Amino acid sequence: MAEVSVSINGNQFNIACDDGQEQRVVDLANFVDSRVKEIAGSGAGSNEKHLLVLTSIVMADELFDMRDAAAANGNKTPLNGLQITNEDEGQIVNAIDQMAERIEKIAGGLGKI
Repeated sequence: MAEVSVSINGNQFNIACDDGQEQRVVDLANFVDSRVKEIAGSGAGSNEKHLLVLTSIVMADELFDMRDAAAANGNKTPLNGLQITNEDEGQIVNAIDQMAERIEKIAGGLGKI
């Protein structure tokens, strides 16, 4: 099991991942960080916990839109040149669920500070 350090909204987090997945986790964290900054820049989020929840909801909404579009097209809708299958979708949803749980734990800890 590998571990990488990532930064989201100026906070450092150590994330465990499978060996060989380190760069993927860093890339995903960078994407989340950019989305958090984008949403924060719009003035949304009254505090960091709220901002992280809003970002999670926005990203889940986008994923659901892609899922719905894929379903409407027989799961053949390209995603930046990639095809999303039902198995891929399940893995993506699982990853988002895990991220949401981590965000909730982090946000809960921030609320106690």
